[in-house]
Amino acid sequence: MDEKVLEQIKADLIDRQAKIEKELAEYTRGDNTSVDAKFPDFGDKEDDNASEVATYSDNLSLEATLEKTLNDIKKALVNIAKGSYGNCRYCHKPIDARRLKARPVSSACVSCKNKLKKN
Repeated sequence: MDEKVLEQIKADLIDRQAKIEKELAEYTRGDNTSVDAKFPDFGDKEDDNASEVATYSDNLSLEATLEKTLNDIKKALVNIAKGSYGNCRYCHKPIDARRLKARPVSSACVSCKNKLKKN
């Protein structure tokens, strides 16, 4: 992969990582090693309690999505550091640079991803 493209992808991943960590901090409590969705406190009325549960449920879902995305970003950055970024984890062939630009956390080439979806 072209070194300039790789540096652009790395910069994008680092930027995305910072944004996701910031967003996670808004919806969760804890440190970088362990986070849990915050349970909101809207009041003591029955309607407030229902809103709290609904918001907490939304926060749990959002937390899971953000954590998965953050883990994917961290894996991609580790692979960049190791020099193995951009290789399909299934067939070990290079992933097309256009795919990596569109989805920098991709760990599979289009061909292998399509095979996985069929199974």
